[in-house]
Amino acid sequence: MADNLSNVLARLGEARILPVVELDTSEAALPLAKALMAGGLPVAEITFRSEAAADSIGILRERIPEMLVGAGTVLDIEQVEQAHRAGSQFVVTPGFNPAVVEACLETGLPVLPGINNPTGVERALGFGLDAVKFFPAEASGGVPFLKALSGPYPFVRFVPTGGIGPDNLGDYLALPNVLACGGSWIVSPTLVRASRFDEVARLAGEAVALAARNA
Repeated sequence: MADNLSNVLARLGEARILPVVELDTSEAALPLAKALMAGGLPVAEITFRSEAAADSIGILRERIPEMLVGAGTVLDIEQVEQAHRAGSQFVVTPGFNPAVVEACLETGLPVLPGINNPTGVERALGFGLDAVKFFPAEASGGVPFLKALSGPYPFVRFVPTGGIGPDNLGDYLALPNVLACGGSWIVSPTLVRASRFDEVARLAGEAVALAARNA
């Protein structure tokens, strides 16, 4: 599992941006993924906020195998199992549920558990994890808080998510302890429902260019 986790983290670190995707139907999965790829983002977190999540992950793993596809908003062991069966390459959780983290580790699924305080960081370290999601980022102190965490935990890497967009993306990516930033502004449900995949590709390209300036 360690090698698998290392590979996932390396690919997230290369992308610097993790699009957080909510899909009403699995039919939108393929055109959305192609738009992200066209914009230079070969990665997506498909959230379990809808019943289309598992099918969407399965479609992308089969049709676009070169894309890194993870399952997000995973709340229980059943969803871990669904994500695994669908072929998800990693799992992201909004909070730290020890049962979910343990299920991921037992299954061999790399997991980024959500934390927003030092206690959460240390719980992750107790499970052998030194990369975590920081959520909700802006509401939990944002850039100043992540700077403060780099003191006692200089070896921990974060994927901040929540309240991040073009206006503050560069501030987060400039931090040495930020692996990548998660966000839904590129793939807003409004754009997806309207099939505005051209706009998704444009926003992805802009985000990639912004990330490159803060490499």
